[in-house]
Amino acid sequence: MKQLFTFLFIVTALGSLFTACGDSNQPTAQQFKGFTVPSNFPEPTYKFSNNPVTEAGFTLGKKLFYDEILSLDGTIACASCHIQTSAFTQHGHDLSHGINDLLTLRNTPPVQNMAWKRFFMLDGGVLDLDLFAINPITAHNEMGETMANVLEKLRNHKDYPSLFEKAFGSKEITTQRFLKALSQFQLMCISADSKYDKVKRNEGASFTSDEQAGYNLFLQKCESCHKEPLFTNEAFTNNGIPIVNPDDKGRASITLNPKDEYRFIVPSLRNVAETAPYMHIGKFKTLSDVLDHYSSGMIDHPTLDSTFRTPNGLGIPLTTDEKRVLTFFLQTLTDQNFLKNPLLAP
Repeated sequence: MKQLFTFLFIVTALGSLFTACGDSNQPTAQQFKGFTVPSNFPEPTYKFSNNPVTEAGFTLGKKLFYDEILSLDGTIACASCHIQTSAFTQHGHDLSHGINDLLTLRNTPPVQNMAWKRFFMLDGGVLDLDLFAINPITAHNEMGETMANVLEKLRNHKDYPSLFEKAFGSKEITTQRFLKALSQFQLMCISADSKYDKVKRNEGASFTSDEQAGYNLFLQKCESCHKEPLFTNEAFTNNGIPIVNPDDKGRASITLNPKDEYRFIVPSLRNVAETAPYMHIGKFKTLSDVLDHYSSGMIDHPTLDSTFRTPNGLGIPLTTDEKRVLTFFLQTLTDQNFLKNPLLAP
């Protein structure tokens, strides 16, 4: 039986007025229910015993996630590259942009369903969500800060000491508490309410004939890497993308194994219709471009995944109609409730 984490609180602070461009909106009050495993999901891999999600911890983590104080020059927040309406990716940017508009090596990955991830970063260089934020904060081309400076700024801030006290019982601001608060916000970024989910949970939804045909084809040709219900197997794969930056060797930069060169983690397809551009270098602008790549555009390489080597050549054979119905199915993975959830919004 699934273990449910049911910390029941009412979020009152999130019902405040938001004013933008002279137009005032008052969102309905949101009920904070803590972390709950969706009924069609497996057990999380995250160890909640070390960091249970609370209302105060989540509220602190959310403020940190949206605060540019974490960057060296006060211009970049986590949310600058992880935008909610794009499943917390930097929509439209091939590569992430950091301080001074510096470019990173890779496209921004989404922040969703983090409690089920075993690897973080596209090369899997981090194994614990509670350590993940150190990388972007200290990277010279992302936030460009040091943890010592970040903590000092938070200690001298008018709001943060009291927020840390509410979340952790004292005003002491430490690296561990800081990272756990950020984790609590990210853990609540759960995408599990797409049309696909409602169909699978028998919640009154059904696939159209095109969506069903696309789902059947997906199970036949795509599911080995993009396993349901998270739509990734978290393996590291070279899928025939042209090598634009030879110095970014992907997984091999972590393992130092030449067999891992230019292998990157298989991304989740949840909300994929909203997360363009695609691939670790943001090469493809549309889902059509992606499907064309898999059917006829792969580049051979010694570490190309064997899945893509067939007697008839490289890739996954797809007809025009198969691409069409696959696109219909992929669009059923869009979770508008997640993309517009006021609880996660700035």
